[in-house]
Amino acid sequence: MTKPGPRDIAHLGNIELFTDKFDESYWFFNDLLAMREVARSGDSVFLRTWDDYENWSIKLTPRDRSGVGEVQYRASSPEALDRLVASLEASGRGLGWGDGEHGVGKVYRFTDPDGHPQALYYDTEWYQATDDKPALKNQASRFPGHGVNARRIDHINYLGASVEENAAFARDVLGLEDTELIQLDNGKIAAHWFHFQNKSYDLVYSADHTGSNGRLHHIAFAPDTREDILKAADIFLENGIHIESGPHKHAINQTFFLYVWEPGGNRIEFANAGARLILAPDWKPVVWTEEERKKGQAWGMKTIETFHTHGTPPVQ
Repeated sequence: MTKPGPRDIAHLGNIELFTDKFDESYWFFNDLLAMREVARSGDSVFLRTWDDYENWSIKLTPRDRSGVGEVQYRASSPEALDRLVASLEASGRGLGWGDGEHGVGKVYRFTDPDGHPQALYYDTEWYQATDDKPALKNQASRFPGHGVNARRIDHINYLGASVEENAAFARDVLGLEDTELIQLDNGKIAAHWFHFQNKSYDLVYSADHTGSNGRLHHIAFAPDTREDILKAADIFLENGIHIESGPHKHAINQTFFLYVWEPGGNRIEFANAGARLILAPDWKPVVWTEEERKKGQAWGMKTIETFHTHGTPPVQ
């Protein structure tokens, strides 16, 4: 069978987040981010961003320690899913088929070299708005008009004990293309960015300086504009949410950003890339040096120390 190609994954579908402060985390996503509760199962609650065409975006689950659970990606077609599954089975990292949840069909589960649980699917139900029907029928549901108004999930950044091993998996097994990376003076890769379609990035691996496995650096949501991110900073300030860094502009991939810690300690980014897309079919990965990264972000702000040390679950 043909190996998977760089467009065989359509997009990041949904993310399970663990939190040791469930009620406070629920308030953060439901109230401050204006995400709608759509279902409950056991102790977990399913929430969706307002323009997600699928039934849910985040599965929030109480745990003793915060962090990331299973992350699912939608394949571009049934044939693409077959190629991805065959590649995963050949790699030895496949775990097999299982049932999806709340409208997601059969999922094929696997882990990356760091042990992060992930899954692929194609069949899915589209969200059917009820009391949240939009005025314009070409969006999934009504614009909430309060809080941050997170439109969709944008990307995930994993921490990994070996960025090189995880990047090789993303490239050779999942067929992904890389867009940018940081190479240190000793030759090691500190972080590596991959994309699924024309966005500049969807999946990132960053070095876990603790040497731990299976941890989360952050997940990101996409508001409509930079101004939404500026307003979000005020909303978080007023509500006692820890603002870690930003608003500012990244040098790498040029995203306008804001990083906060939700009450459970998981780092959440709000990211807006403007009109920047990767349209070139022959894009060459941009390599940033250690010296270049010492200059900080695009407009000169130094990268805050906790950006390199904080992750979930916390390391004791």
